[in-house]
Amino acid sequence: MKNWYVVYTKPKWEKKVAERLNEIGIECYCPLITQIKEWSDRKKKIEVPLFNSYVFVYLEDVDRNSVFQIPGVVRYLFWLGKPAIVRDEEINIIKTSLKSPNISDISVSSIQVGDRIKLEKGVFSNQDAVVQEISNTYYTLMLESLGCILKIKYK
Repeated sequence: MKNWYVVYTKPKWEKKVAERLNEIGIECYCPLITQIKEWSDRKKKIEVPLFNSYVFVYLEDVDRNSVFQIPGVVRYLFWLGKPAIVRDEEINIIKTSLKSPNISDISVSSIQVGDRIKLEKGVFSNQDAVVQEISNTYYTLMLESLGCILKIKYK
């Protein structure tokens, strides 16, 4: 059975990797967005990957190693010790969302240790926190204003 897997690439190699994967017959998807880059003398529209260093590949589990013949492929993204699988519906949502004319500016970023965040829901809503630790199942946050550590479990 074919699944969508997430391939981690060298920085700024997403489009090259996707192009080469297509050339060797591996179905892949590298979602792109158009951004306006501004320099001192000009502005230019360029297409950049929505997810930095990620390309989605659609293949059988037994064929997963075939992507490593492409320069720029680093490894697969893993979740809970297994290669991360993205559902077809999620890929379709990304594709549909990017076609929407109402989207003007998108950026995707992941939370990293040291980031300052504002909690939006729950008992500690509107509290500022600093990310102390990230594991496969939880975040550890420091709530400076309350002087406490908060451990949040996620699935």
